[in-house]
Formats: sequence, C-alpha cells, structure tokens
Amino acid sequence: MPGRLLAIAAVLACAGAVSLGIDIDVARWCKEGNVPRGLMRFLNLSEVFGHGLGVATILVAAAVLDPGLGLGLPRAARQRGAASGRFGLPVSPDFLRMVATAFAGGLMANVVKATLVDRVRPRAADLTAAASAFATFGSSLAAAIGSHSDLNSFPSGHAATAAGLAAALAWRYPRGRWFFVFMAVAAAAQRVASSAHYPSDVCFGASLGLVCAAAVLGAARRGTAPDGSRP
Repeated sequence: MPGRLLAIAAVLACAGAVSLGIDIDVARWCKEGNVPRGLMRFLNLSEVFGHGLGVATILVAAAVLDPGLGLGLPRAARQRGAASGRFGLPVSPDFLRMVATAFAGGLMANVVKATLVDRVRPRAADLTAAASAFATFGSSLAAAIGSHSDLNSFPSGHAATAAGLAAALAWRYPRGRWFFVFMAVAAAAQRVASSAHYPSDVCFGASLGLVCAAAVLGAARRGTAPDGSRP
C-alpha cells in the first residue's frame, strides 16, 4: 500500500503544478458565489472529513465499533495483550498507527505554512490584480487580512488530513476505500468552493498527506493486512 500511496501522491503533485494555471480563474468563480447552494451544503458537511475534531471523532467511532482496535476489547483481553507485550494501552497499535496516518500530513502542512510559505487565501486576496497564481504568494495581493491565517493558504492542511484519514481507513477497511476517497475529494473541494484555498493548494496538500501516510504505514508489519491476511 505505501508504494501505491506514493504513486498517487506523485500524480497529485503534478496535478498541483498544472493547477497553478487555473488557480486564479477558479478562485474568482468560487468567490463570486457561483457554486450551487445544494452542492455547497453537501461540501460544507463533508469538511468534517478533513477537520481535526471531525477526524478525531471518526477515529474514535472506528475504535469503539471495531473490537480489533482496542476500545471494544474486554478488560481481560486488554490485560492479556499487555502481558504479552502487544499493547499496554486500551487501544491497539493499529489504532495508534491510524491516528498517526490521519494527522501526520496535516501537521506537516501546518509546519510548512508557518515556517516556509506565505500565500494569501482567495477570500482575502484582491484577485482582480493577480496577473498569475504566482502573484498570490506573499502578501502583496492581500486585501482584507483578518489574521495571519489569511496568509496560510499553501498547502491545504484540511486536504492533507483528509487524504491521510482516507489512507488510514482504506488500510484498515479496504472494502470502503472508494467511499473514503470520495469523502476526501469532497473535503478538499469544500476548501476551494469556500474560497479558503486554490486548487493547487489542495492538490499539494493531499499529496503531502499521502506521502506522510505512506511513511507511517510503511512501518506497519510487512506482507500482511491489519487483519493478518495478505493485502
């Protein structure tokens, strides 16, 4: 699975580079309120798949419903696991790995935004003055900066987290992988539709999320799926 994640991450990075050519046009269209209201309602609901609190809630729900993740294990089973050295917490290593997979990309995206790159968000930019997407990097096009967050457009932390969560859930529950992909795409699309990000932001953010997911899952036991079967 890590190899596939890296391949998809490479494709997304290339899509991000290509998207720079349409960033301004798409941002203007969304900022003018052209997204249909019904679609916007759905996209706003899907943001939970990329929001930290929403992701934590989804993971806790998985841990409660899936006995193999630990929270559903009886005390005696947890004690036997601790005695055998498999885990000493009331959750399994697989659950901790899923948490790391889901959040690693978002945390890395926040580090990049905080220390390396400033890019004004569409909602705070004077897009009429933008000659190209490259003009949005820095603060020269800033029209209404409410906080430093308005300069934290690149890359998208929501998209990185959504991609990481989709990878984590697909790793544990492969039968639902296409639904998880769909929800991650919807969460990323919401960031563009709400004028929080440009298309390239979400492509590069999702790519970063998958790279981090591949790194975490690459440390998983090789040759077996979470249930012990061959992947």
